[in-house]
Amino acid sequence: MSSFRPGRGHNDSRKSVFYTSEEWELLEASPQDLEESLVQEERKKQIPEGNKGVTGSGFPFDFGRIPYKGKRPLKDMIGSYKNRHSSGDPSAEGTSGSGGASKPASEMQLQVQNQQEELERLKKDLSSQKELVRLLQQTVRSSQYDKYFTSSRLCEGVPQDTLGLLHQKDDQILGLTSQLEKFNLEKESLQQEVRTLKSKVGELSERLGMLMETIQAKDEVIIKLSRQLSECEGSVSSPTTSPGSPTAALASREQLELDRLKDNLQGYKTQNKFLNKEILELSALRRNAERRERDLMAKYSSLEAKLCQIESKYLILLQEMKTPVCSEEQGPARDVIAQLLEDALQVESQEHSEQAFVKPHLVSEYDIYGFRTVPEDDEEEKLVAKVRALDLKTLYLTENQEVSTGVKWENYFASTMNREMMCSPELKNLIRAGIPHEHRSKVWKWCVDLHTRKFKDGTKPGYFQTLLQKALEKQNPASKQIELDLLRTLPNNKHYSCPTSEGIQKLRNVLLAFSWRNPDIGYCQGLNRLVAVALLYLEQEDAFWCLVTIVEVFMPRDYYTKTLLGSQVDQRVFRDLMSEKLPRLHAHFEQYRVDYTLITFNWFLVVFVDSVVSDILFKIWDSFLYEGPKVIFRFALALFKYKEEEILKLQDSMSIFKYLRYFTRTILDARKLISISFGDLNPFPLRQIRNRRTYHLEKVRLELTELEAIREDFLRERDTSPDKGELVSDEEEDT
Repeated sequence: MSSFRPGRGHNDSRKSVFYTSEEWELLEASPQDLEESLVQEERKKQIPEGNKGVTGSGFPFDFGRIPYKGKRPLKDMIGSYKNRHSSGDPSAEGTSGSGGASKPASEMQLQVQNQQEELERLKKDLSSQKELVRLLQQTVRSSQYDKYFTSSRLCEGVPQDTLGLLHQKDDQILGLTSQLEKFNLEKESLQQEVRTLKSKVGELSERLGMLMETIQAKDEVIIKLSRQLSECEGSVSSPTTSPGSPTAALASREQLELDRLKDNLQGYKTQNKFLNKEILELSALRRNAERRERDLMAKYSSLEAKLCQIESKYLILLQEMKTPVCSEEQGPARDVIAQLLEDALQVESQEHSEQAFVKPHLVSEYDIYGFRTVPEDDEEEKLVAKVRALDLKTLYLTENQEVSTGVKWENYFASTMNREMMCSPELKNLIRAGIPHEHRSKVWKWCVDLHTRKFKDGTKPGYFQTLLQKALEKQNPASKQIELDLLRTLPNNKHYSCPTSEGIQKLRNVLLAFSWRNPDIGYCQGLNRLVAVALLYLEQEDAFWCLVTIVEVFMPRDYYTKTLLGSQVDQRVFRDLMSEKLPRLHAHFEQYRVDYTLITFNWFLVVFVDSVVSDILFKIWDSFLYEGPKVIFRFALALFKYKEEEILKLQDSMSIFKYLRYFTRTILDARKLISISFGDLNPFPLRQIRNRRTYHLEKVRLELTELEAIREDFLRERDTSPDKGELVSDEEEDT
């Protein structure tokens, strides 16, 4: 509560109350002070032993805010000690000079040992003085806090109930801060322990490698000795000769050599058993260390998730405090809560990285996909977005405590190292669970190549570059609309936020090339968002073929034309599926005459871009690029199923429609949504969707034909009627 101190300016009051960017350090003594302290220590040694119990620090400490200085090397301290003795004791110098011999080595070692002991004692004094400074700082902050709340000026300006409420909330904030510091200390200790275990595992791995090399060498020796033994046994089994002959002497020597080799072989076998036993023990130690490391990482993730939950609750608490306190009247309480909100809404940046231990900022400005996590303008939306980002990180950390999908993907790629990826139930289940960020580019490219292989086989090499060159040389009618929509594509993504962003030119090239490939479509609003999402993981040419896959393979004709006929047909198909899969919710919408297709139309047109949070969006695209358009129907139904009970509680059309406009942004649990999409809802094949599309397409065309016939009859009747031909009003003409 540094802003409560009287006499402080406006700028000082805006600093955070939970941490400070200034650090208190201890000034080291100058070399002259060090030498004086050493002289005093020598004088104290001459005092009788009765006074040896009186000790004190010879370093004058200066407490202040100074930058960090390096510690004085031990070599300099020993050098100054030598100079002091050589200059202060001329008799010793004369003695050494006349004798021509240096001091004994034992005396010099004793002096060095004394200096080291003195240095250790001084280090302990320094640490105790630092701890004293920290305690004094806490006491000063506590006294200033009490001084503010006991001042008569605050009591006269703030009501007693508000003052009591502030006391209670400040106690909660102090408790949360202390708990945060405790978690940070525990986190640091766990990280240190993890580093120690990693170094120990590395040493064990090196030792295991050395043992394996030794065993390999021993095995080679054993094989060589075995061969020699077999050769010797063959020579011994030859016919016997007389004892006095040279052949008998040679046989005896070979027998002795054979016995020696047998002894060596037995020794090597014993040593081999011992080494094998050591290898087994080291392997068990390594497995235990890895298991302990995994447990520590899980505990660390759990603590970090708990910290995210605490900060999320803290933001909600600040929002609740702001409503009754921050009224139109100016006062210190309103300034305090406004300052707390401003500090809490700060995001992580490079300038504040050194303060992460004091108060970690767990939400960065952009996520891994480049989307802005917290908006810039609206304070209410900033607070909600910060809470949503913290909840997302809590879910992510909680999921990492279980079996990670990344391990399953690593095992899958290891199994397909020597062969190409192929469609299989295993791959389908992996993609439905979500592709890891580091493998998504590879899998997306494989999916696009799988669906566009028939198109690429019929085109010449460099097809995309040819289309792009044609589009740059000659403008087409779609070029103007493309330029207008470039900056409106994904303004909340850093890759498309300004004209100089790296993704704008890539987006322009892909859209222009596609407009030349499909002149009937040219450009339709919605294609830009599809390409923008594809470019986050694919190169320009691959993003071009990804757009070809969506428009020409997945979606029916007239889906992205000017009439959007295919999109309207899909909304009728979705209505049928809603009445079949979610009958209660469909009846609820029909009762209050809510046309939910006005919301879902955009979901289908751009495949949920800007409709759900980024983490869920890319998991939907993973399954969409592999399985096709039926995934859109599945996730659209799952979104309504996820919030079915909340929607059924709304009892008027206005509140229902208002809720439908933003409810998808409140869904954060991707695992639960995927479970609903592919588990809770009954499966329906793509053939069923195609049949319903055909049925509704014929129905829509019949309706259009009837409307065209009615229009022609009206025009014919108007032209043939002499008394009404000149009296047709503008409204009738429009009708």
